[in-house]
Amino acid sequence: MSFRLLAVLPFIGILLGVPFVNRVEPLVLGMPLVLAWIVAWVVLSSLIMAIIYRLDPANRHTSADEEVRS
Repeated sequence: MSFRLLAVLPFIGILLGVPFVNRVEPLVLGMPLVLAWIVAWVVLSSLIMAIIYRLDPANRHTSADEEVRS
């Protein structure tokens, strides 16, 4: 159940982290630092949600369960 606390990381990264990286320089892949930060957290949010999905016991199905459902 504690793995669901990982869902707080994107919130912290995007909303609370932006004031600390709110600068134009340095450029990261041609983007200002603040834009690169937000793009990185959007990608990381997807990865974090995928990890939460894989760790959630409610999403674990056995082949017997799938045969009964079909």
